[in-house]
Amino acid sequence: MHRLNCLAVLFERENVMPKTLEGQITMEKTPSYFVTNEAPRRIHSMAKDIKLIVVVRNPVTRAISDYTQTLSKKPEIPTFEVLAFKNRTLGLIDASWSAIRIGIYALHLENWLQYFPLSQILFVSGERLIVDPAGEMAKVQDFLGLKRVVTEKHFYFNKTKGFPCLKKPEDSSAPRCLGKSKGRTHPRIDPDVIHRLRKFYKPFNMMFYQMTGQDFQWEQEEGDK
Repeated sequence: MHRLNCLAVLFERENVMPKTLEGQITMEKTPSYFVTNEAPRRIHSMAKDIKLIVVVRNPVTRAISDYTQTLSKKPEIPTFEVLAFKNRTLGLIDASWSAIRIGIYALHLENWLQYFPLSQILFVSGERLIVDPAGEMAKVQDFLGLKRVVTEKHFYFNKTKGFPCLKKPEDSSAPRCLGKSKGRTHPRIDPDVIHRLRKFYKPFNMMFYQMTGQDFQWEQEEGDK
């Protein structure tokens, strides 16, 4: 098997990467790199042939989840509704707020496509990763040129967390589930704010679908036609 460096994103310096031996794949993940302007150029200068895996989810849900995580650490922050708008009366979304900006996937992808062909990027649906983890993992394994070792028997759904857990079917060890920072209950958000965010993201979502050749059906699941 040929040597392959597969990075979800990049360590700050090449010399901190572990050695990749023959027959191995080196992987690293840092979600913020997808939205960091300098990341594509720096990664490309290190390894032009790497494969990139990007997990995306409905940007409205993603923004609320982002806020929920921050709220758990800083309960004194303003409400989601306050942070989401430059001017709520006029309906002006504050796209400079990171929770909102990260979900404008099309703009971030444009930056990456200046350095990498689409064939080197796999987009994983966060929604399908929950309802069909084995199906999404099959795509990942195919993308990496690996035998499909991880299958349906390796997952079970944790109703408390709302996410699938990973298990080893060959033994009785405890399944590995997401940590305490995942699966928090989201605060109630004003439905009007959610509606405005859906309208804000819709053109960017359509652009993203066209760029990737994948319809993630975020509008359909929201009921927007």
